Amino acid sequence: MNVPNSLTLARIVMIPVFMLLFFLPFHWAAPASAIIFGLAGLTDWLDGYLARRLEQYSNFGAFLDPVADKLMVVAALVLLVQHDASPLLAIPAVIIIGREIAISALREWMSELGERASIAVSWLGKVKTTAQMVAIFLMLWRHDIAWIPTYTLGMVLLYASAGLTLWSMFNYLKAAWPTLKDDDRLL
Repeated sequence: MNVPNSLTLARIVMIPVFMLLFFLPFHWAAPASAIIFGLAGLTDWLDGYLARRLEQYSNFGAFLDPVADKLMVVAALVLLVQHDASPLLAIPAVIIIGREIAISALREWMSELGERASIAVSWLGKVKTTAQMVAIFLMLWRHDIAWIPTYTLGMVLLYASAGLTLWSMFNYLKAAWPTLKDDDRLL
């Protein structure tokens, strides 16, 4: 167990705390759940930074880090859709969740073929993740800050991140296609 893996595990432990806060019937519950979500996002950045800086890489960390990210994002999107059951929110949520499932499956398949490196995380994936985390944070906050409508701004950013999600998925599929089309097991 190293520091980056401890931060990743802490992110997973934050999920039930985040969910509990989301459902509490107090005016401070929405901002509190947003803060927990934001802290989880910061630990995602920090565990990656520390893993590189301290050279504390592990197979366990490589597996667990993306799982923790996806669990937190999916939990947040499900809660938001449950709270605001509208097609306007469900559409980007399904795009984001569907992409995560598809790319996770693609990475697994490429790993099986020994080609995982051909679909490594790109700068676009990092931009997508940042936009997604900020969008979800703003939507979780639910209270306007001064004249800024945080929920509406978050929704706009969620659509932008859904667009980035599709773009990054297309790039990953394009990078994997030469390997996939040469695989006899494809068809």
